[in-house]
Amino acid sequence: MIEAATAIIELGGLRLLTDPAFDSPRDHPVAPGRVLTRTAPPPLRPEEVGPVDAVLLSHDQHPDNLDESGRAFLDRVPLVLTTVAGAGRLGGAARALPPWEHHDLARPDGGALRVTRVPALHGPEGCEPVVGEVAGFVLTGDGLPTVYVSGDNASLDAVREVAGRFAPVDVAVLFAGAARTAVLGGALLTLDSAGAAEAARILGARHVVPVHFDGWKHFTEGADALDEAFGRAGLRDRLTLLAPGASVALPR
Repeated sequence: MIEAATAIIELGGLRLLTDPAFDSPRDHPVAPGRVLTRTAPPPLRPEEVGPVDAVLLSHDQHPDNLDESGRAFLDRVPLVLTTVAGAGRLGGAARALPPWEHHDLARPDGGALRVTRVPALHGPEGCEPVVGEVAGFVLTGDGLPTVYVSGDNASLDAVREVAGRFAPVDVAVLFAGAARTAVLGGALLTLDSAGAAEAARILGARHVVPVHFDGWKHFTEGADALDEAFGRAGLRDRLTLLAPGASVALPR
């Protein structure tokens, strides 16, 4: 299941959920005079998700990544891997992962799925005092595909750092949508479509699954722009565009 930034990843016999956001369409006040507007309902309600082994939470500051229903959902999961600042705010099952540190999840087959925190920048250089800390993740394990989950990242330099340690990756789950708000003067807060295609090239990604490009008013580029950008880059064969609620089998 994929919807906006919320995706279920089944890997190594484990079920992981990214950035739970399940609220119905409405305005979400984020600061005096500023709102983020959800425009489409979630394809699944929290009670329909089923059990998950861990949540990979890129950040807790914005409702398109963690809304009220998502916060309630965290109360019933055994582990939430997120930023240092986010873990401090959330408490409970949240565990802080500093950049490049990892947490190993026990697999049913006796092996481990390693979750490594990787850099992400939610806007232009110097944006952290405004938007806060954000995490990306890389999933690895013996006999498993390498999966990169970008989180809300707008920086190709951060992607290059990830590629320096993990490329080529088998699957890149890229938060795209060219998100923009007035708080940073309309600067990109996530990758635009051309940036997503370039990230795929940098990572040597065999498969790319974009998320975070529909369902909210501040997303400025959707599926058509992604398809066009990957086509221009000669990478359309690597792109998998899923409708909300759809699923895809990862390579083995």
